[in-house]
Formats: sequence, C-alpha cells, structure tokens
Amino acid sequence: MSEGVSTGLRGWVRRRAAAARGDSGMTAIEFVFLTPVLFFMIFATVQFALYFFADHVAQAAAQAGARKARATADAEPGAWRGKAQDVVDSYISQLGPQLVLAPDVKMLQPEQNTVGVEITARIPTVFPGLDLTVHAQSSGPVERFVEDN
Repeated sequence: MSEGVSTGLRGWVRRRAAAARGDSGMTAIEFVFLTPVLFFMIFATVQFALYFFADHVAQAAAQAGARKARATADAEPGAWRGKAQDVVDSYISQLGPQLVLAPDVKMLQPEQNTVGVEITARIPTVFPGLDLTVHAQSSGPVERFVEDN
C-alpha cells in the first residue's frame, strides 16, 4: 500500500512541476500588458481631479465676482466692473493660479437690474495634445437699498 501511495505522490509532483514549467514567464508577460493600463488609469484619475478642482475654482471666482458686482452696481454704476474683476483675479490667484490658465473674464449685464460674471479658462493636462477648458457663470439681481416710508 505504501508503494502505491508513493507512486501516486510522485506522479502528482511530476504533474505539478510540468504545469509550473508551462506557466513560466506568464507573470512578466501579464505585467508588461497591464502596466500601461494601470498608468493610464492613474493619469486619468489625476486629470479628472485637476479638471473638477479647476471647475470649482472658476465657479467660486465667478460667484465671488457676481456678489461684488451685485453689491456695488447700484451704488457705483460704472465702477462695479473693475471691482468685480479685481475680486475674480484675487480668487483665482489665491485658489489656483497654476490651475486656471489664461482666464477670460466677461462682465454680464443682460437686463437693467441684473449683473454677473462669466469665466472661461484652460486647465493643465497630463495627456499631451488634450485641450480642456472650464466654464463658469454666475449672475443675480442688483442689490438695492430702499428706505422705509
């Protein structure tokens, strides 16, 4: 009985050794094929984060500029554009000067009692040849002080 077990064990060891020899090098080949996919996923994640952070910076700058424009448009009819531009520039320089590239800031006055800010800017990319832009707009009614009668 021990001879049969010994023969069966030797056969099993031989089969495992033959199977292992057939798989030699598979790990290296899998690594070669999967590494570019892994790097692409990492860079895509970084690009996704850059895009959404730049979008949030542009939106925050547009909202701050629109708040300043709403507060000063009634008191200083011609000066609100410069003050809103200063606030937008300040926000972008504080939150993301290397993230929001070449911002194009436009002051909006679609109606008599409404003012706003629109920002369009490029963002840096980790993929060569990719050109991404963010767009943010915020507007609202001009704040007016009305005395009680």
